[in-house]
Amino acid sequence: MTARFRSAVAPLYLFSCLVLGGSAQGMWGLMVLQLGGLAIIAWAVLAPGEQPLAAPARQLLLLSLCAIAYIAVQLVPLPPAIWSGLGGRGQLFSDYRLLGVAEPWLPISLAPAQTLDALLKLIPPLAILCALLSLKAYRPVWMTLALLAGTFAGILLGALQVSTAGSTTAPWYLYAETNRGVAVGFFANANHMATLLLISVPLLAALVRAATNKNLQRYSAFAALAGGAALVLLVGIGLNGSLAAYALLLPVLAGAVLILVAGFGRGKLWVLGAMLLLMCAGAAVIGSGAAPFQQQIQRDATVSVDTRAEMFATTMKAAADVLPFGAGFGTFRDVYHLYEDPAAVTNTYVVHAHDDYAELLLELGLPGLALIVAFLLWWVLAVWRVWRSAEAGPFVRAATIGSAIILVHSSVDFPLRTAAIAACMAMFTGLLADRRAPPVAEATDLRPTRHFVFA
Repeated sequence: MTARFRSAVAPLYLFSCLVLGGSAQGMWGLMVLQLGGLAIIAWAVLAPGEQPLAAPARQLLLLSLCAIAYIAVQLVPLPPAIWSGLGGRGQLFSDYRLLGVAEPWLPISLAPAQTLDALLKLIPPLAILCALLSLKAYRPVWMTLALLAGTFAGILLGALQVSTAGSTTAPWYLYAETNRGVAVGFFANANHMATLLLISVPLLAALVRAATNKNLQRYSAFAALAGGAALVLLVGIGLNGSLAAYALLLPVLAGAVLILVAGFGRGKLWVLGAMLLLMCAGAAVIGSGAAPFQQQIQRDATVSVDTRAEMFATTMKAAADVLPFGAGFGTFRDVYHLYEDPAAVTNTYVVHAHDDYAELLLELGLPGLALIVAFLLWWVLAVWRVWRSAEAGPFVRAATIGSAIILVHSSVDFPLRTAAIAACMAMFTGLLADRRAPPVAEATDLRPTRHFVFA
């Protein structure tokens, strides 16, 4: 019983993240997730490790700790002689001189309160990593079922939202600022719900693949249920109406087929490479400024610009001015409006850059860029090991595709800024780093059929 309770910790917490962590507007839900996440992290720190961490797990945790440490450093007050020499602080220093006020000690972050708030929002994904890598408080099948349960609950809620879309006060939308008229589920942004729908596809394929060693009758029934679930996912994508989902669906389906079909030999790496190229091509189309996608941008977020290209250019200009150490984690909104063209500003506003890599460069500077590059190198090596190994199970392979979807989508949006998608990304990277379970062990999580023999 104790072992089963331990294995349920990460799945239950992941499901909670999907329900409560769909938007930064849900302050009370985020507070609950952060308190629960702190309890899991404290448990991981205090509980002795049952077995040493694999090298990929140690590397991933080290990268996470380095990122957290750098963000904490951005909150440390510095003497005027130091902070005045940092990029973008010259005008602030001159303003103090002009007012005749002694320059105070200030941190790297231009908005420390926002940086602290953004730092606290890292608790849910860090808790998932601790639960998977340190506590081993999960089973791959249970994690998959928890994510799919959150997805299908979101689709059901989305159907209710669409059914009352004509009303400006429809009760099924959870947040004041949201994409009304489409199915957003537990999110505020339709594109973030689309990300969840897309990452569910390879996980559903992994469940089917893990059940292939069962008896034919049971497998046929399971496959039929999975087929019905796949149809529900497609309906969810249709109700969601996100062009990002349409653009990325084809390579995602290709990845699901790659998980389902055994063999391929060396050819599977070529198929995987083609799938990643198709994802990048879909992201390029979304960010190209084509007319349908311009309309989608206006619908998906409160922005005062016409295209993602303009947002990217403004973000990079601001990022260049605050190099080398950035403006502070979570300060994008405070800094960006200083660089907007006053003649183009309307009653709408930019909340994120719609390119998380550019936004992180603005907030974290060159150290942040180094951390991004280091993580991407870690991810590429982890994916290479998984698809080169004959022992890698279907859930780990699904994690490579799910994490690729999030990484690609982050180049034209900000899904990782939600606790829900950040927790999913932590799950995927945790599965890539923790290779303790061989395929047979993963498959046996699906209970075998019991037979009674009468004499």
